[in-house]
Amino acid sequence: MDMKDILQKVASGALRPEEAEALLRKNPADRPYEEMGFAKLDTDRKARSGFAEVVYCQGKSDAFIGQIFKKLYETEGEVFGTRASPHQYELVKKVLPSISYDPISRILKQEKEKDHIGCIAVCTGGTADISVAEEAAQTAEYFGSHVERIYDVGVSGIHRLLSQEERVRKASCVIAVAGMEGALASVIGGLVRNPVIAVPTSVGYGASFHGLSALLTMINSCANGIVTVNIDNGFGAGYVATQINRLAERGKV
Repeated sequence: MDMKDILQKVASGALRPEEAEALLRKNPADRPYEEMGFAKLDTDRKARSGFAEVVYCQGKSDAFIGQIFKKLYETEGEVFGTRASPHQYELVKKVLPSISYDPISRILKQEKEKDHIGCIAVCTGGTADISVAEEAAQTAEYFGSHVERIYDVGVSGIHRLLSQEERVRKASCVIAVAGMEGALASVIGGLVRNPVIAVPTSVGYGASFHGLSALLTMINSCANGIVTVNIDNGFGAGYVATQINRLAERGKV
């Protein structure tokens, strides 16, 4: 059976969803995607992973980016892009006039109304880290998580973090975003019982090596329960935090 046959049988009741899933796993080549010539949009991704495809805008051709956003919006009813420039916003706005752009996070999105479940805390060492933190926070919100923003609580004034300890501890997971030496994740890891996702940023003077020093600190942390994503990868942190948050909320049902 091809994809259309399977969907028709599920709709008619002749095939249970679990049976359809098993058939699709046996025939991965039958999974749908949108052929655009220059791109193959993974329209099946949400069914497989729970997350629809997102557009990484940086480096996308002017000739392609508007078409990609338009097609994903037509498929999902919403669309989300990271690392977008103001120029790309103007291009996409021509085909999706109601698209919004945030110059801080560089996120380009048009989203549905949705409930925001659970709690993810997004913390930054300083205000210079907020652009990466906002990428993480808005990613998590787009995928349906409630986010608490706790910014500028770095270790150079640790009383600021301690004053927010209750808010941090109640979250299902914490995203710790910091540059310089990246110590924030270790401090938070010693305070909370839930997972900490460390995000090193390329903030700092020369010997920070564009975020490498923070990355090394975070992956060498002596605190337990910390995992680290790549330098400036707010999207990756927001994605994984949402997976953790969904599991936490499922466990409460």
